[in-house]
Amino acid sequence: MQSSVRQPAIYLTHGGGPCFWMEFPAPFGPHAYEGLRTYLASLLGSLPAPPRAILMVSAHWEAPVPTVASAPAPPMLFDYYGFPPHTYQLNYPAPGAPQLAAQVRTLLAGAGIAAASDAERGFDHGVFVPMLIIDPAARIPVLMLSLAADLDPARHWALGAALAPLRSDGVLIIGSGSSYHNLRAIFAGGEGGSEAFDAWLNETAVEVAPAERRERLIAWERAPQARACHPRAEHLIPLMVTAGAAGEDPGRASFRGRIGGKTYSCFTFGA
Repeated sequence: MQSSVRQPAIYLTHGGGPCFWMEFPAPFGPHAYEGLRTYLASLLGSLPAPPRAILMVSAHWEAPVPTVASAPAPPMLFDYYGFPPHTYQLNYPAPGAPQLAAQVRTLLAGAGIAAASDAERGFDHGVFVPMLIIDPAARIPVLMLSLAADLDPARHWALGAALAPLRSDGVLIIGSGSSYHNLRAIFAGGEGGSEAFDAWLNETAVEVAPAERRERLIAWERAPQARACHPRAEHLIPLMVTAGAAGEDPGRASFRGRIGGKTYSCFTFGA
């Protein structure tokens, strides 16, 4: 049974491509993503109640203004390349959430944030890869929300803050990205600066007061090894939306582990 019990806001690392259906060479190894898989598989069970819908902000969708996918039955969008044929047979038939899409646009308009709708957008891998593990039965409606193409952290914090009331209406807000995302370095040996940056992220999300959390995340480029871990910000910006939606709620590291020698974290706010 889905309910309107207040939901947390979650930022998660969604892995690399169709990682849960592959074996990887060194430095990853064949079971590199098992810890992350276990975390994602346990996510629904960690919630206060089943959500009535999931609003998912994907690092793999950028638009001129924040855009909601309003299709009632979103198709698949295989936006990764060069992977084995079986990874293009994955299917995630969850329903969309057109009514929630309209509610999102109303909230954003009330906050003075321009937004748009896309009636054809399909589930990209920032959505279907983690959701196949989170809700394999595909019963919970999923609404996709794009990033704004400018990737401005303050703008995305405000976006999350405008959407915060949805949490009290049983909507689970998920920012789907990756706390480490340097594709050039990901297969190289070593930790790639991830240890220092991840320590800063955990301090920021978990230990500091919400007002300071906002200031630190907006100025994330000043963090240790920030650009070594995120040459481009699109996989980190979903955290800004999540933290904006968190408001005054405390955060915790709901996952922290090493994958391919790099350190990754996921964060839950409000539960």
